Amino acid sequence: MSRPRIAVLMDENTSSGGTRYEAAKGYFHCLITAGGAPFGVAYAPEMVPEVIAGFDGLLTCGGRFGVPASWYVGAPYPAPGIDRPEVERLLVEGFLAAGKPILGLCAGMQALACLNGCRMSADVAEHDDRDLAHPITVALGSKLYELVGGSIAVNSFHREAIVELAPGVTASARAADGVIEAIELDGHAFALGLQWHQELLGPDHPGQAIFAGFVDACRNL
Repeated sequence: MSRPRIAVLMDENTSSGGTRYEAAKGYFHCLITAGGAPFGVAYAPEMVPEVIAGFDGLLTCGGRFGVPASWYVGAPYPAPGIDRPEVERLLVEGFLAAGKPILGLCAGMQALACLNGCRMSADVAEHDDRDLAHPITVALGSKLYELVGGSIAVNSFHREAIVELAPGVTASARAADGVIEAIELDGHAFALGLQWHQELLGPDHPGQAIFAGFVDACRNL
């Protein structure tokens, strides 16, 4: 059985000038283990139509990105002006229009949500601790529930979070303090965003079923 081709929108190394693309190896290894064939894609708007046509799914990774202030409730998190947001918008909109699966992690989730009308807050610095595992409750009936069940423990490495949902966007998991940990787009077979970094949690973590479900959705287009 051939591996579905998955486009991975990487981040920029903004801490050292934004001169390189970067993404944790875990994103790629998790997709490969799940049966996918991941490829990093450049920030090149002129290539977006070819990426949408040539790949079966899109994964958008975590990172820092300078996004519109209108995406925020309150003051935005300070971030450098970088090239990612426009290409991410074109890719997300294109893959959704084509009915192809999307998985967004951390910043990727936030972009998926805000491009569909949600807004976020930059006032959750207490969640910025990747070594602190905490449980999340998964909504019954969601795609995420199908993949991992009603509760799993996840990491926390973010200072922003979605706080206003738009019509057509569902919170499919929350932390104990109410922070939205996952979102799904209604009416799409697979359009899922995770606030946590699943790629860091190891091969035996039950959340790895999310990568398997994503790859299966890409394979079954």
